[in-house]
Amino acid sequence: MRNPINGLNKVFDNRIRLGVMSILVVNEEVNFNDLKQMLEVTDGNLATHLVNLEENGYIRVHKGFIGKKTNTTYEVTKTGARAFSDHIAALENMIKGIK
Repeated sequence: MRNPINGLNKVFDNRIRLGVMSILVVNEEVNFNDLKQMLEVTDGNLATHLVNLEENGYIRVHKGFIGKKTNTTYEVTKTGARAFSDHIAALENMIKGIK
């Protein structure tokens, strides 16, 4: 019997990282405050998960300024998009296997 959790990516086990990736794969780039608002999380909590995704090569960080105010935006990398797509496919296969 095939293991139903094969193909799932442990990085996406966390709901916040799953949420970040879900938002970034459908948007070209999103800034920190928008991500925080959409996911309803604290600065520190979001920052921790963004570092994890960046360290795994799944997102790219762009730091800049709007006027004198800092603006940090995030975008999904090709590696991240592929890993997330594979994770979603594995979830779908797991669900189909349960039915």
